[in-house]
Amino acid sequence: MTPLIPLDPGTFVAGQIRPDDMAEIAARGITLIVNNRPDFEEPGQPLAAEIAAAAQANGLAYCEIPIAGGISAQQAEAAAGAFDEAEGKILLFCRSGTRSTHLWALARARRGADAETLIGQAAAAGYDLTALRPHLR
Repeated sequence: MTPLIPLDPGTFVAGQIRPDDMAEIAARGITLIVNNRPDFEEPGQPLAAEIAAAAQANGLAYCEIPIAGGISAQQAEAAAGAFDEAEGKILLFCRSGTRSTHLWALARARRGADAETLIGQAAAAGYDLTALRPHLR
């Protein structure tokens, strides 16, 4: 299974996950999966419907916010709303975790999180958000 990288105490990012990863993800205390990959982004990638079915079969909530190109205000608000409703730990995933980290930061900023704190948390996880700084205020 791909590593789950912590961004904050209740939020993790990962590269591509697979349907057979769901039992282990649930065992780690994740309660919500946020899929940031469009279907057919690359050959061999599991379809969103397969991941959704496996998540639900393991008692996990699931939502899709596919990102191709930039992240819109609507996508950031959808993520913020999903985070607001989550009743436990959250896992966002994409191909490498970068888009998911950007979405996490934009969503948290919409709810008042400090830009420098978000940039620092992402840096500690190995992601550079300095280019997003103007959008995190």
